[in-house]
Amino acid sequence: MKATFAGGCFWCTEAAFQELDGVIEAVNGYTGGRAENPTYEQVCSGNTGHYEATEITYDPEKITYERLLEVFWRSIDPTDGGGQFVDRGSQYRTAVFYHDEKQKELAEKSKKKLEEELDGPIATEILPAQTFYKAEEYHQDYYKKKRLEYELYKRGSGRK
Repeated sequence: MKATFAGGCFWCTEAAFQELDGVIEAVNGYTGGRAENPTYEQVCSGNTGHYEATEITYDPEKITYERLLEVFWRSIDPTDGGGQFVDRGSQYRTAVFYHDEKQKELAEKSKKKLEEELDGPIATEILPAQTFYKAEEYHQDYYKKKRLEYELYKRGSGRK
């Protein structure tokens, strides 16, 4: 099964999910915008409407969609509509992209629960999944390939 989350910088979103038991693969890319096959530079311009996102392939026998939602909500600031932590701009907005009606229902339910817990509005959108474009190879598994740079970024950005 697939799940797609936009959680700000996709390096951090990927790292939050990749090591979970039941996650088969987490791929970084772009979704929700107007341009076909966008590049990182195009998305960073803020002119394509794309989100940096991570598409997760998971085994529902080992991990539930509800668990993936829990991890997602804990890895972002759901009240920030202008980006995430030090990363600002439309490409860093947060969203849950649902692949079917069950995912939509579960995402909306979890968002409502979080709004009640935080006693305020959640900026994260719940949207239908759109075409997902895989990001350039150097963005895949960044937290493994560039461990030191990733850790410095994670700390410096406020994500840690």
